[in-house]
Amino acid sequence: MMKLMGWVIAAAAAFMAPNAMAAATETVEPTADTAAETAVAVDTGTEIEGAYMPLTPEPAVGIPDGRMGLQDQYTDIGQQAADFHNNWLLVLCVVISIFVLALLGYAMIRFRRSANPEPSRTSHNTMIEVIWTVVPVLILVAIAVPSIKLINAQYNAPPADVTVKVIGNQWYWTYEYPDHGVDLVSNMLKEQDDPTLAEGARYRTDADGPALLAVDERIVIPAGKTVKFLVTSADVIHAFAVPAFWTKMDAVPGRINETWVKVDRPGVYFGMCSELCGARHGYMPVAVEVVPEEQFNAWVASKGGSLPGVELAAEDAESEADAIEAGDEAGAEEAAEAAVEA
Repeated sequence: MMKLMGWVIAAAAAFMAPNAMAAATETVEPTADTAAETAVAVDTGTEIEGAYMPLTPEPAVGIPDGRMGLQDQYTDIGQQAADFHNNWLLVLCVVISIFVLALLGYAMIRFRRSANPEPSRTSHNTMIEVIWTVVPVLILVAIAVPSIKLINAQYNAPPADVTVKVIGNQWYWTYEYPDHGVDLVSNMLKEQDDPTLAEGARYRTDADGPALLAVDERIVIPAGKTVKFLVTSADVIHAFAVPAFWTKMDAVPGRINETWVKVDRPGVYFGMCSELCGARHGYMPVAVEVVPEEQFNAWVASKGGSLPGVELAAEDAESEADAIEAGDEAGAEEAAEAAVEA
C-alpha cells in the first residue's frame, strides 16, 4: 500500500514539474520582451500595452503652485495631518488669537488712565491664576491627543510591498531597490540654455516637470502598494522630502531612518532636499512617479531588474525535477508545494 502511494505521489510530482517550470518560464520570458518594448516606447514616445511610459506631470498635482497653505495630500497619513492642521490647529490658533486680542482691547479701554485716575492696587486673584493655569493645560491636551494618534500612524507602517533605499549625496540622490536589483543615480535636469549643459546632454522639457524640480531618474513606485523608504546619507546630513505625501525624513551618515507611503493615485510628485547640505543644496530635487503595478513591473524590467519570487519559483521547479529524477518522493512533493506557493 505504501509503495502504491509512493508511485502516485511521484506521478503527480512528475505531472506538476513541467507546469511549474512553464509557469516560471512564462514569468521570466515576458520580462525580457517587456524590457525591449519599454525601450521602444520610451525612445519613440508611442504607447505600447504592457510597456512602461513615463508620466507627464499634471498641473497642481504634486507640484508647488504658489497657493496659500499646504499642498494637496495624496496619502491617507498626509490627508489626516492636513485635516488636523487645517480643521483643528489653525482654528484653535484663530480662537486663541481673537480671545487674547479681545482681552488686550478690554484692558486698554477699561483701565485707561482717563477712566481710572486712581489705579487698582489688586495684587492677587486666585480665580484668575487657576484659570490661566488650567486652560492652557486643557489646550495642550486637546492638541496632544490627535498628535499622538498621527505620530502612531506615521511610525507603525504596514508590511512593505516595495523597499527603496534613498541615499543623499553632495549634491544628488541615489536610489536602490534591494528586492528588485535596480540602482539609480538621480540628478537635476538643466535648462536647454544653461551654459554649463554638456553638448548632447539631456535637458529639461515640460514633460519632465518644472524647472529646478525635474530629474533624469525618478523614483518609480506602484500605486496602491505600501512602499518603505530607507533613508541615509553618504556624506553630510540631507533630508528626503515630498510635501504631497507628508514625507520629510533626515538622511544622516551612518544611520538609516525609515518612512513609508501608500499612494493610490498615479502621477508625478515632486520634492527636494530640505536640509541645508552645502553650496548646491537647492539643486537636489526629488521626483516620485506612481504608476499601476503592471507599469511598475515593466519599469523594473527596463532597468534590468527582476521581480521577487520569479527566480525562486524557477529554482523550486528545478529542485522538483531533480528530486523526481533521483527518486526522492518526499523531496519532490516538498519542491512541488514550494513552486506552487511561489
